[in-house]
Amino acid sequence: MNETAALVVWGIGLAVWIAIRLPRRRKAQRTKVVVDGKSTGEKIALALCIVGLAIVPLVHSFTSLFEPANYPFSPFLGWIGALSMLAFLILFYQSHKLLARNWSVTLELREGHELVVDGLYRYMRHPMYTSFWLWGLAQLFLIPNWIAGPAGLASVAWLFFSRINKEEAMMRGQFGQAYDDYCDRTARLIPGIY
Repeated sequence: MNETAALVVWGIGLAVWIAIRLPRRRKAQRTKVVVDGKSTGEKIALALCIVGLAIVPLVHSFTSLFEPANYPFSPFLGWIGALSMLAFLILFYQSHKLLARNWSVTLELREGHELVVDGLYRYMRHPMYTSFWLWGLAQLFLIPNWIAGPAGLASVAWLFFSRINKEEAMMRGQFGQAYDDYCDRTARLIPGIY
């Protein structure tokens, strides 16, 4: 693997993410929202994710703006990044597929919202967040630049830590003891760890 191939892997990952996300977003918007937990902070965190995971790497790829922050590419880390990108896309796709109409970009509950506890959700409550952490890691390993590489992880961290407790409180408010029981038998992100 060389630096150009790593950048192509990153670009393919971005394109596949868009291909997975857009149709599901359109489909989800057809179901009425019954609980809306959106806030200005939420919108900022989501915007930062787009900036860190897409815009900053694209600027790095097509301009020399961040060139002074480049460091030597490691083929070994490039392969780890490629595997992380593949894991991200598999987890991201499966999360969307399992959530179906229950999915939302923001903190919302939709009409007929169900607590999904099958598939990946049998082991972890937030596989979509886990997938985003993997995307951030992939970007770090695929893009040898001190700005563009870690920008994804930084933005995912901001989103996750500003949102996770609110999301779980919203689910607890909707599903009560069933959600508490679900939390008792699952990890947040990584089975057996956290």
